[in-house]
Amino acid sequence: MASARPPARATWCARCGAYLSVAPGARSVRCALCHAVTRVERRPHGLQHAAVGFIKGIINAFTPPPPSSASSLSQLPAASYPGARGCKKRALLVGISYAGTRYELKGAVNDVNCMDYLLRERFGFPADCILVLTQEDRDPSRVPTRENLVRALRWLVDGATAGDSLVFHFSGHGVQKLDNNSDEADGYDEALCPVDFEDPRGGVILDDEINATIVRPLGRGVKLHAIVDTCHSGTILDLPYLCRLSRTGYWQWENQQTRFSSEQKCTSGGLAISISGCGDSQTSQDTTAFSGSTSTGAMTYSFIKAVESEPGTTYGRLLTAMRATIRDNGGELGIPGPIGTFFRRVITFSCAQEPQLCASETFDIYRKPFLL
Repeated sequence: MASARPPARATWCARCGAYLSVAPGARSVRCALCHAVTRVERRPHGLQHAAVGFIKGIINAFTPPPPSSASSLSQLPAASYPGARGCKKRALLVGISYAGTRYELKGAVNDVNCMDYLLRERFGFPADCILVLTQEDRDPSRVPTRENLVRALRWLVDGATAGDSLVFHFSGHGVQKLDNNSDEADGYDEALCPVDFEDPRGGVILDDEINATIVRPLGRGVKLHAIVDTCHSGTILDLPYLCRLSRTGYWQWENQQTRFSSEQKCTSGGLAISISGCGDSQTSQDTTAFSGSTSTGAMTYSFIKAVESEPGTTYGRLLTAMRATIRDNGGELGIPGPIGTFFRRVITFSCAQEPQLCASETFDIYRKPFLL
C-alpha cells in the first residue's frame, strides 16, 4: 500500500510546534498532542502556510506551555548541531546511561559508538552529518534531555528532500502509558525516556509526538530508518504496519490502525521504517562481556552482527538473523570484520525479546534489500 498523498496544506501547532495537516478550506486545526487550536491564515500558496506556522511555533516555544501540554522546542543555537541541509545521509544517535540511578544502563553509550562507526564505515554517512546525544557530553545542548531530544528530532528531518536517507538510533529506556486518544490497538502508548523523564519539567516522549515530529513531515522520496533499542518499542513510531512471524515461520504484515488512526499517522509521501528491540509488551536488555566491562544492548548487537555478517541482506533475512542471534545467546562466531573489534564475546542475553519491524507501507521483506 502506498503512503498517503501529501496534504494540500500544512502548518505547525502554535503551542507545541507539532506538524499538522490542514484540510482544504479549513481556517483552524486542533493539535492531536496538546489539543490547542491553531488558526490557519488564508493565503494562496500552501508552502507559505507551512512557513508562517513554523515561525509561529518557534516563537511560541519561548513561552512555557501549561502543565498539561508537552514541552516545546526552543530556538536552536546556530552552532549547536551540524548543518543538516545538503546532507543526503543524516543520522541522530542517542545513548542514555541514566548514570547514578537504580536503572542505570552500561551499554547505551557503547551502542552509539558502534552505530556511529557502522554508519560511517559501512554505509558512507559523513561524520559531520551525524549528531550524537549522550549523557556524558560536555555540551549542554547535546545532553539527551527531553527538550534537546525533541529539538534533535526536528533537526533530523528539517529540509529533507527526495533521495535523502535519515537514521534515528536510540538506546535507553522505554515505557508504556495508557492511551488517551484511542489510536492504539492494545490501549497503550509507547514512549522514550530522556535523561530527565522523571523531572516535572521534562517527561517522556510519546509515540504520538515522535510520529508527528519525524514521520508525518517525510516528503516523497525521503527514507527514514529508526533503530530503537528499548523496552516496549515495537510500535514506537506509531507506524500503521507491523511485521510479525506467523506460525508457519514467515514474516507477515499486520495493519495496526484503529478506526481513530487513519492517514494522520502516515508520511507525506516518504518511507518510514522502524526496527526495534522487542514487542510492545516485552523488555529489552543490556549484554555483558566475558572480559573487561564491555556491554551493549542485545538488539544493537544483533542488528550490527546481522548487517556485518551478510552485506546486501534483505529485511526478511535481517530480522531472521537478529532473532537467531538473540535466541542463540549472541551466536558463536560474533561480529566479523573491523566492526567486530567494538565488541567482545557475549555471555548471555537472558531475556525473551523479539526484534520487530514496522513501516509506513507494506513491501516484500524477502526481496527488498536493506540499505541505509
